[in-house]
Amino acid sequence: MKHLALVLILGAAALAQPTIDNERVVVWDKGGPATATMDTVRIDFAGKAEVIGKGKKLPPAELGKSVLIELRDNKVAPLANTTKYPNAFPRPNVMKVLENDRVLVWNYTWTPGVPTPMHFHDKDVVVIYMETGALKSTTPTGEETVNDLTPGMIRFNKRDRVHTEVLARGKSHAMMMELK
Repeated sequence: MKHLALVLILGAAALAQPTIDNERVVVWDKGGPATATMDTVRIDFAGKAEVIGKGKKLPPAELGKSVLIELRDNKVAPLANTTKYPNAFPRPNVMKVLENDRVLVWNYTWTPGVPTPMHFHDKDVVVIYMETGALKSTTPTGEETVNDLTPGMIRFNKRDRVHTEVLARGKSHAMMMELK
């Protein structure tokens, strides 16, 4: 019985690891700290976002229901856009959900057969995908990449990218948090 208890404790600890942990953010899609040790953004799969200040009690991130994104103090200024393309946001049919001095949170659904305008990402962005599908990304030089997406998939994309996206198959809806 002692061995079983040890396995259960270790298994629970293994589940409480961040999905992303880098110089800008710590992202939790299950578990997470009980108290915010840094400013935190909670994004839920219903399309809502809220800021939870440092020292405040945090609701646990629930797999498939919400994500907690802790904001490290390593701020990086947006890049100057020297391209001939518009910034990634705002874009047609996007909804701004939250904005403060640290983040912008956008809610966006790709439309089948309608590519986004070619655009420049001047900020790092955390993307939380909410549906099963695939997006084809194309650079100005014609390089194409197809990314298969599943609900709950989370990505951290660095700034300084130019591309367009089109829905290749399925559906795609995402909450995107740009870091100021």
